[in-house]
Amino acid sequence: MRQRLLRPLLSWVFVCLKVVSIILLALGSNIVVHVYICRHLCYFPTLLYGDFGCCFMTDMRKIQRTPTGTFFVCLPRAWSESHGLKKGALVALSEASDGRLFIDPTYNEEQSPRVTALSVGPYLSREIVGHYLLGSDIIRVEAKDRIDFDVRKTVKDTVSSLIGLEIVEESYSQIVLQCLLEPSGFPPEKILRRNYAIVAGMHRDAVNSFVDGDSQLAKSVIARDDENNRLYFLLVRILRTIIQNPRLGEKLGLTTIECLDYRLAASLVETMGDACVQIASKTLEVQGARPSEDLRKLLTDLHAVCFDAHEQALKSFVNKEIASAENVRQLRGKVESLSSGIEKAASDQPQNGIAQTLAATAFLKQIYEHSVDLADLVV
Repeated sequence: MRQRLLRPLLSWVFVCLKVVSIILLALGSNIVVHVYICRHLCYFPTLLYGDFGCCFMTDMRKIQRTPTGTFFVCLPRAWSESHGLKKGALVALSEASDGRLFIDPTYNEEQSPRVTALSVGPYLSREIVGHYLLGSDIIRVEAKDRIDFDVRKTVKDTVSSLIGLEIVEESYSQIVLQCLLEPSGFPPEKILRRNYAIVAGMHRDAVNSFVDGDSQLAKSVIARDDENNRLYFLLVRILRTIIQNPRLGEKLGLTTIECLDYRLAASLVETMGDACVQIASKTLEVQGARPSEDLRKLLTDLHAVCFDAHEQALKSFVNKEIASAENVRQLRGKVESLSSGIEKAASDQPQNGIAQTLAATAFLKQIYEHSVDLADLVV
């Protein structure tokens, strides 16, 4: 009775915290505040429904013992009937790393694929990406009449941007997409490291393209952003699958809270890649013009500090090294000093290229700030 009275109140508090978290993030608040709120949000589904958000109220049961010394607990009748369990039925027990036991009534049944049906519309590409991220195994694109060439091209372009998603069937009025990935074969840490390696290369080449006026190198940076996005989408899909499947989380050694941290880290790394694309675009705007020697030296020095920052930030996040995380914050003074030097040196230059130089500097500072946010995830 007490839980029934608390449930509406906890639901209301959960919604309020979620709204506050979204507003704070939208206003550009420190990501540590956002993480703190989000982490506590993870506990509310447990209070309301039990672990991992399952619709299950906690039911206290006494442990009993047979004359031979065997311990046993009776299963709830309603739960057993809802899963079709009868006398003699087998259930699987698995122990979590923290000692909790999970009961699986369908351990011997093949898990049916999650199927989604989509109608042809103006937001078809976005819908395909969304359901891919939500973990759909099969996505059916259907139309009442013939699917025209433009729609087929949209579907194929979208599929090419998502790792593991393939077109397995195509007909007059239907296109069937299937994700062929096995989640257990893609540890989040490995994906994050690979994504970071791509972004780190983009950062180095974006700055070199700007200081050398190399348009071809800038175009290469912009092209690599597609792979950055592909890996980001893959990591989000894997993390959501882990949250929905506690056994997979145990197998990969990740808790729900750690999945949240990886989700935020992935977003920060992907955003760094976007900043690199912006720097490369400024190279194209100046059409091969090169900054003065003083500016080139200052930009190269700023690049080196920012590069060191996100390198240490990722290391601290993966290895949980607080010392490395603190080192990232201590680089702020160098970043501010070099940025001020660039602004002063740029003011003495001809008007052509000043705006692009200041913009490139601002994007480098953004990369540093994202590095700080990434390091702040280490607590």
